[in-house]
Amino acid sequence: MLPLGLAIALQHLRHRRRQTLVSLLGVSLGVAFFIGISAMMQGFQRDFIARIIDVQPHIIVKDEVRAAPRQAVERAYPDGAVSLRGLKPREEVRGIRGARNMLATLEEMPGVHVAPALSGNLLLRFGGKDVSVNVTGIQPERERHVTHLEKDLLSGSLDALYTTSNGIILGEGVAAKAGIRKDDLISAVSPQGVMLKMKVVGIFRSNITLMDNFEVYTLLKKAQILQNRPNVINRLNLRLDDVEQAGPLAAEIERRFGYRSEPWMEQSRNVLGIFVIQNAIMYSTVSAILIVACFGIFNVISTVVFEKTRDIGILKSMGFRDRDIRRIFVMEGLIVGLIGTVIGWLMGWGLIEFMASLDFQMEGFIKAQGFVLYRTPRHYAISAAMAIASATLAAWVPARRASRLNPVDIVRGAG
Repeated sequence: MLPLGLAIALQHLRHRRRQTLVSLLGVSLGVAFFIGISAMMQGFQRDFIARIIDVQPHIIVKDEVRAAPRQAVERAYPDGAVSLRGLKPREEVRGIRGARNMLATLEEMPGVHVAPALSGNLLLRFGGKDVSVNVTGIQPERERHVTHLEKDLLSGSLDALYTTSNGIILGEGVAAKAGIRKDDLISAVSPQGVMLKMKVVGIFRSNITLMDNFEVYTLLKKAQILQNRPNVINRLNLRLDDVEQAGPLAAEIERRFGYRSEPWMEQSRNVLGIFVIQNAIMYSTVSAILIVACFGIFNVISTVVFEKTRDIGILKSMGFRDRDIRRIFVMEGLIVGLIGTVIGWLMGWGLIEFMASLDFQMEGFIKAQGFVLYRTPRHYAISAAMAIASATLAAWVPARRASRLNPVDIVRGAG
């Protein structure tokens, strides 16, 4: 036999059956959408971060400085009211100075793999089509230790850059835009006016849209010829055995050598910022659904309190204390929250399985086949905590009012 308080609470909910079902539906939808949207968004975010860490260097040292150097007069009078106008910046030859010594120093660090590179713009011409790309000159024997370019090759090999005169490797999107295939001869024209006939020795697919659509690779020496910058490199790509050390190590390199050093988090800061906005939208949406459901629960229990005023007076005259009355009505909210959570779990699980069954080509920041979903019990636990806490809170206000009713006043009012 059920405890008396629980039996009364269930009887109240059954009495307002239609409103109770609407409240249950609201809680269930909030829980289900939270589980489904969380699985979808976090799946996409985790997949993107994993690919960024997997495909790109963990740290890139560029031939740039983070802040313009201070003028001599500003250093001499740091607290003075100094204003300089009409300054003409000094034209400097771009490139990392002392790159060889810097490369040797970084290679001596444990757990650090380094590769030099020269990056610049290039125009590829094939069959009357022009494609603007970013060319990176690499040393294949070092590059295979800092990126996954070799594993991402759909055809060809990195070593073919050595064995083929003027070899070039294209992203899958670049090749598709111009209709280029492996072993085709293409013309490469740099902004410096240098033109080379190059042979496509490989095509790669990283599944990161920007890379596949705009990146091409050639030997470092060929890139230096195209950019007319002999013996110059403008990037050092680093890969770490412990990716968590990317931030501190980048800061140390920048402090020590002065060149801008970007860890992978900074390179992808714009996209990671979008993820924060996505999460805020997700939690706001689910919260709005739960708030609407809470209003439903509040309405049901408030109506029951109003309708059962005489019963509350009778219960109190039978010896029920204020907290017993309060517990009955809070229990009603708790019951709606618990049952709604269980139904929401089932609906959320079904929603995830439905999304997993969809098969389509998705192309945004990354390319994927269908939704990338992240399944974890944590989503079920968080949704349950949010739903039960919201439902209980919604029931607390009318329950508190019911517990304060005076049986004498009720009898007088009824008389």
